[in-house]
Amino acid sequence: MAVRPGLWPALLGIVLTAWLRGSGAQQSATVANPVPGANPDLLPHFLVEPEDVYIVKNKPVLLVCKALPATQIFFKCNGEWVRQVDHVIERSTDGSSGLPAMEVRINVSRQQVEKVFGLEEYWCQCVAWSSSGTTKSQKAYIRIAYLRKNFEQEPLAKEVSLEQGIVLPCRPPEGIPPAEVEWLRNEDLVDPSLDPNVYITREHSLVVRQARLADTANYTCVAKNIVARRRSASAAVIVYVDGSWSPWSKWSACGLDCTHWRSRECSDPAPRNGGEECRGTDLDTRNCTSDLCVHTASGPEDVALYVGLIAVAVCLLLLLLVLILVYCRKKEGLDSDVADSSILTSGFQPVSIKPSKADNPHLLTIQPDLSTTTTSYQGSLCPRQDGPSPKFQLTNGHLLSPLGGGRHTLHHSSPTSEAEDFVSRLSTQNFFRSLPRGTSNMAYGTFNFLGGRLMIPNTGISLLIPPDAIPRGKIYEVYLTLHKPEDVRLPLAGCQTLLSPIVSCGPPGVLLTRPVILTMDHCGEPSPESWSLRLKKQSCEGSWEDVLHLGEEAPSHLYYCQLEASACYIFTEQLGRFALVGEALSVAASKRLKLLLFAPVACTSLEYNIRVYCLHDTHDALKEVVQLEKQLGGQLIQEPRILHFKDSYHNLRLSVHDVPSSLWKSKLLVSYQEIPFYHIWNGTQQYLHCTFTLERVSPSTSDLACKVWVWQVEGDGQSFNINFNITKDTRFGELLALESEGGVPALVGPSAFKIPFLIRQKIITSLDPPCSRGADWRTLAQKLHLDSHLSFFASKPSPTAMILNLWEARHFPNGNLSQLAAAVAGLGQPDAGLFTVSEAEC
Repeated sequence: MAVRPGLWPALLGIVLTAWLRGSGAQQSATVANPVPGANPDLLPHFLVEPEDVYIVKNKPVLLVCKALPATQIFFKCNGEWVRQVDHVIERSTDGSSGLPAMEVRINVSRQQVEKVFGLEEYWCQCVAWSSSGTTKSQKAYIRIAYLRKNFEQEPLAKEVSLEQGIVLPCRPPEGIPPAEVEWLRNEDLVDPSLDPNVYITREHSLVVRQARLADTANYTCVAKNIVARRRSASAAVIVYVDGSWSPWSKWSACGLDCTHWRSRECSDPAPRNGGEECRGTDLDTRNCTSDLCVHTASGPEDVALYVGLIAVAVCLLLLLLVLILVYCRKKEGLDSDVADSSILTSGFQPVSIKPSKADNPHLLTIQPDLSTTTTSYQGSLCPRQDGPSPKFQLTNGHLLSPLGGGRHTLHHSSPTSEAEDFVSRLSTQNFFRSLPRGTSNMAYGTFNFLGGRLMIPNTGISLLIPPDAIPRGKIYEVYLTLHKPEDVRLPLAGCQTLLSPIVSCGPPGVLLTRPVILTMDHCGEPSPESWSLRLKKQSCEGSWEDVLHLGEEAPSHLYYCQLEASACYIFTEQLGRFALVGEALSVAASKRLKLLLFAPVACTSLEYNIRVYCLHDTHDALKEVVQLEKQLGGQLIQEPRILHFKDSYHNLRLSVHDVPSSLWKSKLLVSYQEIPFYHIWNGTQQYLHCTFTLERVSPSTSDLACKVWVWQVEGDGQSFNINFNITKDTRFGELLALESEGGVPALVGPSAFKIPFLIRQKIITSLDPPCSRGADWRTLAQKLHLDSHLSFFASKPSPTAMILNLWEARHFPNGNLSQLAAAVAGLGQPDAGLFTVSEAEC
């Protein structure tokens, strides 16, 4: 049946409106689709088409279409029609032709674009109708603009010789749109059009063809796009000049000694900017070969000259002989005095001081004050044959048992007035009032010589302040802070990757007499063959320095690290900001990623989003995601898995499979989603995740069964089998509930330690002295599997205290005191009740 041409606009409008309000079945359109028998000249043509655009921050973007002649225009985004209510329509009539014209506008938000994450980009196009058919516009791509903070490669300082070429590499941060790069020389823009000696390569490297002295400067790479402007660290370039000799001067006249000379200067050119000095001598002397120098006397004057010279030589020889004789006589007298005085020392004998008897209660035995000793243990630690080890005759309780049920007061070689003074000073202290209070990523407390502990709950981060680490008479307010990677600029070079959280402890610059122990998690698989691990510390000027290369520690160093499978324990005598960084030595190097699947607790629409997080296997990263999901109303839907991500430059892929098509429909338009390798390996980006959107066929559908695969190309992979009811199944939420329990951020004094204070002091006093039978601190270290650190322990005034401090840091709060007691009691002590404490001593 033929349709009159005048009815086409109304008919098309009715069909399109019904489609948009109906079940959502898709209608395809072609570039030009004329109606049979219609005039092709009346097909719509676009006066304005949508263009590519970037979303900056959270501002929505506007897309505009205008066509003539047109009776209807609608937008289609990523293959789906935009709802009619989201269009802003303006109709008009062309003044010259009288044909109907139409202009349509829509807004696209950041949330709409973020729903499509993967290989396909978000695009929109408009389709226009007229009585002669339809026409489809070009596609406009909408991208979220960003610019990362960290440069992928920064320029490095160089020293080059004059006229040598200079290449300063720069790989800007990843960004959309790609960043434009410019260079600054001492904050002035480098313009290659004004200086033919420099140019910038397509890879953004700055090249100086021939270095000049004027090229000595600080160079900075600047990356910018529509979102932000980033500056790299400045690279100091020094152009030096090696010195070169000037020509030799003419030979001088022949002298009385039958020689003549010539000279030269290091001035052609002179060394500049640290260039090398000229090699060789600046004075050349040689014998005369001319007839001007004659050795025979030719007159009375020459004879007198030679006689005078001989007389002077004889006098000098006689004077030298006299001096030698006087020296020898004095030396003989001195030797005889020394020999005679040695008799005076024969009357001195070694004095032995016997300890007080244990059965005499009126005698006071004074224990050594370990807070003032400065003895260092080096080399052989058993130089003498000891008798039986000194014993502590104590009567009541086990070595590490609690100090009775009553309340006890500890007096640590200080009067009672000192404790009262400490309490009064605590009440009036106003140090560090500027510290932020109440943040979940910070802990702080006030400490004195008794020490204590700071912890950031649920992060694995703590700071142990051992007894006597703070000088007596001092009170410090100490803080511990966890930083977000995006808030701290940590430059990483080459294949380096961040393996730990970035942690600050302070205040920096305070005096410590013992090392404190900073504990934090790491996500590396430690292996000397695969990793080069370095501890970085930020200086007061803001630059990061390598303060420790793990495996190459010096015993006397200010920093030391005990690295374990998932945590590191850092001994430091200087507070500051720290991070553990690794550099892969082979493709076998890997990081542990924790994979978590979250979904909404309540689903009120047909769409159901599954978020797959790929984060560092550290407590702090888990805490951040759990807090984020609580705000989003999410719940854990599968048990977390670990994936070993290798330094192979291959990306991480994620996909969903086996979705029952009768109940659910996947809205993923590609076979898998992908997270770039560098985003993961860099280690400074939080909340890396992909979202899979599934759509229920019916609102009554509540059972979901599918598979989610996560794998690295040519690497490790994990598979999740999802099978649960989305409306009432919450069994996996309990897996994180236990980890979300908090703790006390600050513990002050003896309550911060598992080992009671008096027993700790007795262990130190007993095991610090070297023992020929091996029943000393070295054997304790072996029993606790710390024998690889003997040289470090031996370099400290009290090796036993270092071992006990490390035990406290590793085993708090769930340490097994019985195992430590067994290790101490098994050191070969003859008395079974050696390490016990009586109520009187408490």
